[in-house]
Amino acid sequence: MRNYRHVFSSPDHNADGLSPIRGPVRGMVLMAMAMLIIPGIDVFAKLLAPTMSAGQIVWYRFLIQSLLLAPIIISRRLWVLPDGTVVMQFTRGILLATATVFFFSALSALSIAEAIAIFFVEPLILTVISALFLGEVIRIRRIMAIIVGFIGAMIIIRPAFINIGAPALYPLAAAFCFAFYFLLTRKLSGKVDAFQMQWMAGISATLVLGVALLLGGAAGINAFDRSIPQGHEIVWILSLGMIATIGHMFLVHAVRHAEASMLAPFQYLEIIGAVIFGYLVFSDTLDLATVIGVSIIIASGLYIWRREAKLRQ
Repeated sequence: MRNYRHVFSSPDHNADGLSPIRGPVRGMVLMAMAMLIIPGIDVFAKLLAPTMSAGQIVWYRFLIQSLLLAPIIISRRLWVLPDGTVVMQFTRGILLATATVFFFSALSALSIAEAIAIFFVEPLILTVISALFLGEVIRIRRIMAIIVGFIGAMIIIRPAFINIGAPALYPLAAAFCFAFYFLLTRKLSGKVDAFQMQWMAGISATLVLGVALLLGGAAGINAFDRSIPQGHEIVWILSLGMIATIGHMFLVHAVRHAEASMLAPFQYLEIIGAVIFGYLVFSDTLDLATVIGVSIIIASGLYIWRREAKLRQ
């Protein structure tokens, strides 16, 4: 990655050396890439679910992220946290860990596409809390695009809460946690280096989940049972950690260039990745409702892209 320090003194560029005019569009590109990569995390989590608890899968995910980023943190001396960010960085990691445990727990009962479709109440939550806590201006057209994308997600999942039962609540819980995680990411993005932000998320999540595995396992809580990975499980764990690190780095850089509420519709692209991975790995088939819903989601994201490009011109 580029060293950003040489551009901080220039009034014509932001922290990534980009023209401010191109910032939001760059944020949208990064967000789209993140949302197409991140479903790969769920694939490996679902492969591991029959033999490993959700809590342990998530613990490995964040442990690997911390180890992968450690050389960058050491070489760039990023272990010193900016004043006033310590609590927010730890809280951000705990929120992401909690959201991930809820979501991975859901994957034991739901397909990846179903779980993500339920999860996508999150952009609506994010839009509301961005206005409340960040003071972001939410234009009516952006609100309509988010709602249209949400309708597309509901077409995919259909009114299936009755059929799914209790596991349908897990993606909803994950959505609330992730919305506040995204909010803190946006709040910290101008103060904290992106690599430090992700490293601290991994460290805090690893510590908290480590305690949860010790206590929860002893208490007989299934979500925090402990086991020793064997054979192909090790490969899946390593792959999960690498994809998670890469995907969330794209996410962090995206919110450096665009408002959280502006990026919200692009989170629906995650369903596209989920459908593709689900078909290739688990032979999940596409029905007409899924095709229609995905088409609506794509149209929503492209509308926001085109509208923002016109405003910046």
